[in-house]
Amino acid sequence: MCGICGFVSKQDISVQRLKDMNDTMYHRGPDDSGEEIYDMPDGYHVGLAQRRLSILDLSASGHQPMHSNDKQISIVFNGEIYNFKELREQLRDYEFHSTCDTEVILAAYLKWGIACLEKLNGMFAICIYDRNLQEVFLARDRIGKKPLYYYYKNNNLVFASELKPIMCCPDFEKEIHTEILARYLCIQYIADPDTVFRNVYKLAPGSVLRFKGGEINTWKYWDIKSAYKAGIKEPVKDYKEAKSGLKEILGQAVADRMVADVPIGTFLSGGYDSSLISAIATEYSDTPVKTYCIGFGEKEFNEAVYAKKIAQYLGTDHTELYITEQDMMEMVDSIADYYDEPFADSSQIPSMLVSHLAKQDVTVVLSGDGGDEFFCGYDAYEKVRQAQLFEFPGAVVGGISQLPGIKNKDIISRLPSKIQIVAGNRDAQTKTQFSTRYYMKHIYPMLLDSESQQSCLFENERKYEVRNWQVRRMLLDMETYLPADILCKVDRASMKYSLETRCPILDTRVMEYSFRIPHKFKYNKGSKKYILKDLAYDYIPKDLLERPKQGFGVPINKWLRGPLKEQLTDYADTNFLKEQGIFNPEYMQNFLKRYFDGTCGGKTDGSDYSQYVWAFFVFQMWYKKWM
Repeated sequence: MCGICGFVSKQDISVQRLKDMNDTMYHRGPDDSGEEIYDMPDGYHVGLAQRRLSILDLSASGHQPMHSNDKQISIVFNGEIYNFKELREQLRDYEFHSTCDTEVILAAYLKWGIACLEKLNGMFAICIYDRNLQEVFLARDRIGKKPLYYYYKNNNLVFASELKPIMCCPDFEKEIHTEILARYLCIQYIADPDTVFRNVYKLAPGSVLRFKGGEINTWKYWDIKSAYKAGIKEPVKDYKEAKSGLKEILGQAVADRMVADVPIGTFLSGGYDSSLISAIATEYSDTPVKTYCIGFGEKEFNEAVYAKKIAQYLGTDHTELYITEQDMMEMVDSIADYYDEPFADSSQIPSMLVSHLAKQDVTVVLSGDGGDEFFCGYDAYEKVRQAQLFEFPGAVVGGISQLPGIKNKDIISRLPSKIQIVAGNRDAQTKTQFSTRYYMKHIYPMLLDSESQQSCLFENERKYEVRNWQVRRMLLDMETYLPADILCKVDRASMKYSLETRCPILDTRVMEYSFRIPHKFKYNKGSKKYILKDLAYDYIPKDLLERPKQGFGVPINKWLRGPLKEQLTDYADTNFLKEQGIFNPEYMQNFLKRYFDGTCGGKTDGSDYSQYVWAFFVFQMWYKKWM
């Protein structure tokens, strides 16, 4: 685990500047660093750099950039390849000089070319320089566990695990990509390929970028839609077989992630996913697994008491830390440092705190990320199912609403809200995103250039060719919310403390097998994540797990109307907004006044809108830090 950066440029960039770029990611890899620059025949220079967090082969043999035996291939790599031992057996004709997975990637590339990516099971961001072809490749893992940004302008390429090295590159122009801000304010994150800057992009999950002679092209070697279509062609129709198959594959995924030359632990929140992963991990450990949880003083938000009971049942070496609101508040200022583009999922704060706790003992943790998206766990999926039930009456009402005459509109306004929502949601490309529509009318006016904004919705749902709205929304979340929000949040929060997070449910085999499991085994008579919960009961008594989900709430509404109110007010100062030239000063003043008065939402305290105000707050905090 580490951070990588580099360039392919005709500019004369010094090794010292490359080192400066690399050192902006010191937190991602404090154990070692390497920076090298090579000349290409066509006048380009290739710079490769890496900051290393040593996990496998702690010796100097794992140093990067790493080169093939014939010196024709060079690589920098961030991540872990979990099947590297199996691949190494297939590559016996290569003379290895280390026991790390980086060298296995080199040998695999020499044997299979860039198609070797299809054989890698892991999380990764990779740059490979091939002197024989005079090509540079960038590649990202299938689900986007590891980040990879690139800046392409004037036929020059700069890449990095974070934006900081790119911002440090000579002649980089910090031009804000204002057209994406409405969607950011609406969903609190920026989805690939967009970033906050023009000419800077996120390489999409499961993608390859090739640079040759100043030109780039990209393609997918794996994607959600294709994997889903392949899976449903070979369904596991028997429930017992599906469960036993999932148990075997998930067990192997956990076992593979227990391989490291440093201490390993797990996050244990007390929920189904983290509890299941922790339980399986105990089967593959000779000593009690170290588990970590943070608690909160308010009972309605605190799951730590349940996590402790599960830890006691499993016999783990459990560490819990009860945090205060002040502990969380102290994390706010660091958001812009470590999330170096605007990112406003407030659960980033407890994620940073539990990462800090775990890092005191271990270098690697396992998490349960991916369970909700792949096994139908979110409450939103229940709402989506209910909405589909009203699709026919909603379509009828929607048709009536298009007829002239105010009386029709009066009739519609008296109908149940569920029917009204579905009636106003007639676009086949955005069927499952109806909950966002209500707030969009308040988001667009925040921005001066509201006419040029991209849609707040992802207008691509039809491509999945799925009638079941729940499944469609799950697939959409796998492509958007999971990589750009959940995995981004966890990556930055854990790497802030040089902690590697591994996600067994996002193993290639588990993801692809989940598509073979019929949806009725995931959502069964109102029970979400049915098969995953049933599997958890094989390890942990049902009464320890079955309870209403509490979550860990961050009181952002209370903060924004209290201790952060003065800072928020400063961010919305009319003179500052006029000078900034992004937000509509008059509208923002009015909007925040109504927010503080509690008159802009359905709830009397205005909390309906707190996440959008928080997104504005985080953007302005980022702007002050980086612009």
